[in-house]
Amino acid sequence: MTNTPYPMTTKRILVVDDEQYIQEVAKICLETVAGWEVRTASSGKEGITQAEAYQPDVILLDVMMPDMDGITTFERLQANPATKDIPVILLTAKIQAADRRRYAQIGMITAIAKPFNPLELAGQVATALDWNWEY
Repeated sequence: MTNTPYPMTTKRILVVDDEQYIQEVAKICLETVAGWEVRTASSGKEGITQAEAYQPDVILLDVMMPDMDGITTFERLQANPATKDIPVILLTAKIQAADRRRYAQIGMITAIAKPFNPLELAGQVATALDWNWEY
């Protein structure tokens, strides 16, 4: 348990994806289905800045983004003392067994396939992080 200034039931989620549609769907679903507080970022650089300031409980991170891809963004988050302890879940269309192994080796919690089922997203996140939450 961490000392947090907000109730443990209200999780703070950061969605980093260059696709506006994905950001909106994830935000609406996580807020509506789970009641979580969600912020979005459109690039790896913006995601890192938001993660430092917002200190989310988890980051949902797209792999394929222009300028800085998800893996590079993750590595920079890990190298930053302010963000290295924030769990990261990848959002990716590329989710073969070999990719999952590689993601696990570098410290990713899990990967969620895109396109994801919006109504199942909160449950997938909660399960991956062992959060006690039910819809």
